[in-house]
Amino acid sequence: MKKIISSLLFASLIAYSCNKTKTQTPKNSSGIIKKDTAPVQKEQLTAGKQVSDFVSNPYEIQYETEGDLNQDGLPDKALVLRKKDDTLAQRTMIVLLKNPDKTYRLFKSSETVLPDEYNESGYKIHDPEDISIEKGTLDINLYDIGPYGNQFSKFKYVNDDLILTYVETYNMGAGSHSALYYEPMKGKVTLETVNTMEEEMPSETKKIQVKKERFLFENVSPDEVVSNVYNSVGQE
Repeated sequence: MKKIISSLLFASLIAYSCNKTKTQTPKNSSGIIKKDTAPVQKEQLTAGKQVSDFVSNPYEIQYETEGDLNQDGLPDKALVLRKKDDTLAQRTMIVLLKNPDKTYRLFKSSETVLPDEYNESGYKIHDPEDISIEKGTLDINLYDIGPYGNQFSKFKYVNDDLILTYVETYNMGAGSHSALYYEPMKGKVTLETVNTMEEEMPSETKKIQVKKERFLFENVSPDEVVSNVYNSVGQE
């Protein structure tokens, strides 16, 4: 029985890597999705009176949330921006901190923290997608009942940095369900696998200690982090 569950765990590691690899080179296969090859504008305001000041003309706000991120009693903002005429372009996520004079300052910006919105066939990879700010933490929650699964990431405000403190994934595959819980700063990994091929649906939990990591919001990809953890665990 243990060998069967371990085999399912190994299979889930391979399946996760394969599913994520497929999203690296999206193609325009739908007439609804437009492709604009114009270069992305890199210049961005660092201060503004209102949220719209940080959104340049080619872009629109896809998601917006409000909450006290740096615990100063003022409501901060997190925005997901995407190009209006190019839904295949990489999205940008920005975090704005509110000043006492009610203006905003650009705190962090990332073009890697969110995965591709569409796969190579033009279908949304995660639906719904949700962002929120609660108790000094920025949450990014991505859902999919299909092969890509759920991915939940938490970023905490620490000494003027926004650090990835937690990643959770859940995938339902043929014959098994698998979950990963990872705390990068503590180096703690928990893997859970449920064998759905048997009536009793036996499960296995595996706890692993890995190297402690400090991933910053502005340059981390939770997708890559999870893939690297799975690869590291698979080699043990």
